Amino acid sequence: MAVPVTTAAVASQRDAAATRSRQALSVLVVSTLAFTVCFMVWMMFGVIGIPIKKALNLNATEFGLLTATPVLTGSLVRVPLGIWTDRFGGRIVMTLLMASTVPAIFLMAYATQYWHFIAIGLFVGLAGGSFSVGTPYVARWFPKNRQGFAMGVYGAGNSGAAVNKFIAPAIVVAAGWAMVPQVYAAVMLGTVALFWLFSRSDPAHLVTSKASFREQLQALKDPRVLKYCQYYSIVFGGYVGLSLWMVQYYVGEYGLDIRVAALLAACFSLPGGVLRAIGGWLSDKYGAHSVTWWVMWVSWICLFALSYPQTDFTVLTVNGPATFHIGLNVYAFTALMAVLGVAFAFGKASVFKYIANDYPTNIGAISGIVGLAGGMGGFLLPILFGALMDLTGVRSSAFMLLYGVVWVSLIWMYFTEVRSRPVLGSAAA
Repeated sequence: MAVPVTTAAVASQRDAAATRSRQALSVLVVSTLAFTVCFMVWMMFGVIGIPIKKALNLNATEFGLLTATPVLTGSLVRVPLGIWTDRFGGRIVMTLLMASTVPAIFLMAYATQYWHFIAIGLFVGLAGGSFSVGTPYVARWFPKNRQGFAMGVYGAGNSGAAVNKFIAPAIVVAAGWAMVPQVYAAVMLGTVALFWLFSRSDPAHLVTSKASFREQLQALKDPRVLKYCQYYSIVFGGYVGLSLWMVQYYVGEYGLDIRVAALLAACFSLPGGVLRAIGGWLSDKYGAHSVTWWVMWVSWICLFALSYPQTDFTVLTVNGPATFHIGLNVYAFTALMAVLGVAFAFGKASVFKYIANDYPTNIGAISGIVGLAGGMGGFLLPILFGALMDLTGVRSSAFMLLYGVVWVSLIWMYFTEVRSRPVLGSAAA
């Protein structure tokens, strides 16, 4: 015998659903704000590293290590932070993580020697681990068919790299580089308070698994996880590496002022962050594979053009020697970087859509592992960029390196996915 549903019960269910929806929206908004601030702090050396490089007389490799140091810590802590988020909840883990970075950010203003910056930068880098906290925290507040979009919105906090390029140069010019970490420490402290006030927790989201870190890391034996790590080392690692490298690239290659250089570099960083939400929506609609496949091809084309160095060559003609110049001017270079930023934004969202689809009960740990791979890419790339420039004297060697890594992803994806799946609706081979 069917039990009649009363009007009061229906109204109660409707109110509960509305409350849940408001809580999910609040969590998404405040988490995205927190991640934006964390990423802004994480990318701080991309701007203040330029006057520090000049003051300490650093070469390109030393500058690369300086900018990459925070990225190392932020990468290494991603796996444990993802696991702790599964166990204890994103609200408490994110709050403690952000609060722990405030003293180190403030102390950066008082560093005077190279090793000071390296040591303090390791603690500042904890802010980069926020991605592995917020991704599973936000995803679990939304149904599966909207998780790609939700994670994409949260991932738009990557635009903190662009926010850093808008704010830090103005502070450097007005008050010197040491004022930047002081301002950022105050901003981070305020964000901690806002996050705690407006975030929510749900005990149903906790994962009660008692697996150890080593047992969780066994996921690396899964070929799919290794493949997603490779993809993410491009779309996220490349994004982080270039965000740290581009301001000084513009200054050195085109002789621009630091404020103009940072503004143009933001043409890459800004779409590379804010458009991640669109990448999440596309991944929900067309699938993670289809979006990632096209992202890799667009990246390959852009990097091919960006790799070509400024070149003068002489041709013997019937009228005598004729000299020609080939190279991207600042406008063409910036346009290609903007397109590359859009591609990376879509790719960052699509890779995590793979994870949400394949590992719905273990998002925290898997996203931590994949995030670790992407973060390690962001750590190693600036150092390699500097080493290649010191070795070859060619600034565009940075793009040559990325071009080769994208080739690896394209070949891997072709043999493991493309031969057996449709691409944007086309029939499978």
